[in-house]
Amino acid sequence: MNIEKNLLIAVLKLTKDGPFSQELINKLQICPSQYAEKLLKKLQTDGLINLNKGVIEANSLQRLKLAVKAISLGADPEHVSSFLSWQEFEDIVAIASARNNYSVVKNLRFKSAGRRWEIDIVACRKPIALCLDCKHWSRGLSPSTLKRIVEEQVERTLALSEFLPSLSVKMECMSWDTVKFVPAVLSLIPSRFKFYDDVPVVPVLQLQDFLSQLPAQIDSLKHFTKHSSRLTRQLFPKLGREPPS
Repeated sequence: MNIEKNLLIAVLKLTKDGPFSQELINKLQICPSQYAEKLLKKLQTDGLINLNKGVIEANSLQRLKLAVKAISLGADPEHVSSFLSWQEFEDIVAIASARNNYSVVKNLRFKSAGRRWEIDIVACRKPIALCLDCKHWSRGLSPSTLKRIVEEQVERTLALSEFLPSLSVKMECMSWDTVKFVPAVLSLIPSRFKFYDDVPVVPVLQLQDFLSQLPAQIDSLKHFTKHSSRLTRQLFPKLGREPPS
């Protein structure tokens, strides 16, 4: 298991800058070359890498899957995520959003109530504006850490809902009569808590399923509804999904 984990980390590290020769794996002496070749072929069969004539490459989705698999084998999440770029994380969000007919704005910055705010990703599909905070380095969220992260994202989302339509950035939802702003946290690996205070915590590889189900689930999630210039805060009953204090 340690050999496979170390090989996954090596592939993740080496593909960070693009395709590389399989010979580099052999030079690292992670394991005998024949065993390394067997593991690499398995990764190819599982769709985690592309291996062609001794050249290994992996796209953003494959690299995220490599990272998640390495973590599942005991690799340190923070170490593994250091080989992933924000661009790769955002690429996956953009792909999943497009497949579910959401438009995406990345790194949204704005001023409201005398403060500067930034939301990593806003995905819009009428009447939803999903506000995502990306935590791709998380090693597992404790209740206290998750509480802080969620509360901060709720605050950002509320600030955005109050500030619209004053934004200089063009967003599809700015022309809608009604917008439902939904705060959410996106993580690299699954958290033991799927929700905190009715705010979803979504593993990135499950984002596409979450987006497809969101329109049907939105009324059970915390969100802020804005009708034209009037904001109504929607607060829903706790459903027993808040982690213990």
